[in-house]
Amino acid sequence: MAPPKILLCGDVSGNLKQLFKRVVSVNKSAGPFDALFCVGQFFPNSADQLDEFSGYLEDRAEIPIPTYFIGDYGVGSAKFLLAASKDAANQGFKLDGLKVCNNLYWLKGSGKFTFHGLSVVYLSGLQSSVSQQFGTYSEDDVAALRAIAEDPGIVDLFLTNEWPSGVTNKAATSDVPPGASEPSGTDSMVAELVAEIKPRYHIAGTKGVFYAREPYSNVDAVHVTRFIGLAPVGNKDKQKFLHALSPTPASTMSAIEIQTKTSNTTVSPYTYIEGTANAKEGSKRSSDSVSDSDSQYWRYDVSQKRQKHGDGNRLCFKFVSSGSCPRGETCNFQHDMDAREQSLRGVCFEFMNKGKCERGADCKFKHSLQDEGESNSHKRRTGNSTRSTECWFCLSSSKIESHLFISLGEHYYCALAKGPLVEDHVLLIPIGHSPNTLSLPSECEIELGKFQDSLKKFYKKQEKEVVFFEWASKRSTHANLQVVPIPSAKAASVQNIFHLAADRLGFKFTTTKFSNSSDGRKSLRTQFDRNFSFFYAELPDGTVLSHLIEESEKFLAQFGREVMAGLLNKADRADWRNCTDSKEEETKMVANFKSRFAEFDPNS
Repeated sequence: MAPPKILLCGDVSGNLKQLFKRVVSVNKSAGPFDALFCVGQFFPNSADQLDEFSGYLEDRAEIPIPTYFIGDYGVGSAKFLLAASKDAANQGFKLDGLKVCNNLYWLKGSGKFTFHGLSVVYLSGLQSSVSQQFGTYSEDDVAALRAIAEDPGIVDLFLTNEWPSGVTNKAATSDVPPGASEPSGTDSMVAELVAEIKPRYHIAGTKGVFYAREPYSNVDAVHVTRFIGLAPVGNKDKQKFLHALSPTPASTMSAIEIQTKTSNTTVSPYTYIEGTANAKEGSKRSSDSVSDSDSQYWRYDVSQKRQKHGDGNRLCFKFVSSGSCPRGETCNFQHDMDAREQSLRGVCFEFMNKGKCERGADCKFKHSLQDEGESNSHKRRTGNSTRSTECWFCLSSSKIESHLFISLGEHYYCALAKGPLVEDHVLLIPIGHSPNTLSLPSECEIELGKFQDSLKKFYKKQEKEVVFFEWASKRSTHANLQVVPIPSAKAASVQNIFHLAADRLGFKFTTTKFSNSSDGRKSLRTQFDRNFSFFYAELPDGTVLSHLIEESEKFLAQFGREVMAGLLNKADRADWRNCTDSKEEETKMVANFKSRFAEFDPNS
């Protein structure tokens, strides 16, 4: 498949007619292009431009190709963006853009999505000390990008409005346009973020000039980054405001292609930022003072009154949001389980941070701390009916995605995995609302064994083996046993890569080999303690790896999937949220699986 062809544009400032006239011309001569991405101010500078500009947003004039923008500020922005925010079709998490009108999408806040195979990350708005509804980014937006930076895989495209501070450092001075090194129109936060995210391409506007910097090497990464600063549409100096690009997605490139560097590649212009941060990071900190260089690691400052359990120290966002932090004991901020519990109970991050949420009634999260006693009382009153209607896996839930069903038994059902790691990746899920598969009655275990045996035979026909694994967190609500097929040639490497991953996290697996899976499962049931979280994997050769997780231990919720992604060279699919397909595509995958699985299905 040919790589996507995209157009990149600098500050539009309301000049849509001039922009799209140029887009149509370029599309005709060098296209077709799949999309246009705009950075810098998108809305007009003055009310005089509004009539012409509004014609496009009100569908009176045609937008020729799908257009995405992040510069959500300028005259008229509040009117159109407020309407887009309230549109029922834009409710929920729309990381790939809120539709403003036909072919126009607003990339709001910050996020990551996949476009024709390209991994696209963005930060909308500008930095400001004054909170506004539109046109500025928040601490939450920055925190989300820092979390994305820790995810596996390479980001292809990073879109920001302002240039990163210091981008001309280490660059050839003869190539730097006048004024490009001046601080106006730059943002030090963007510099920190791009140094962490390490995209292959960084696109920005607002500086008023065009600048294509030489590629630079990244710290702790093999690939280079290319920065492109774009001039405003219709600028008087006739500097380049429209740039064409056709990058091959990193997820499809070979290791040699990823590592390729041109002769003019420089060192990172942000090395001095990272060096300063690392130097300060090693210094001693008092409990009531946090160094500015460490601001990149704190996320939510919960006051003593709201936090209840703390002394006012800052919390680690990565831990609060995911339950683990890659910095482990070296992290200088709190890994607080109470704050983690509030997150699991649906408390809004912004509320925990500021004591209020700018989204107000439109926010889908809770704006009060959730008391455990009240929560348990509520559960006793509502019983299974509430949890089953809210649970993603309960058959009676309104959230259940029944089009993913493959086979339905008496105690278990088999379903296609959401965002599958590989083809034919499925889940085995208890029909009852159980937090794990190891504490269920014997009749459930017998049916699970039948499902496992059937799937082994199904994969064997395809010359594949299978790995079963489960993360039985003591805070889980509804269990799911992951079923990942692997090429037979990879089977001998599975145990080694699990042990390697465990070593890196600082623990050792309990390793036992059994002649049949039934004995392996019996052993796991004796090891399991519902007062602790537990991870295990059943390997093709009968080996069972297990690990009982202590309360203070840092363990990655996606550990099993990340290990399998490494084994299968699918690092870009380590996070299922980056791999979701449309309902139509999922339905086709299920139909295809069912037709091939029919002869093995224990419930057919």
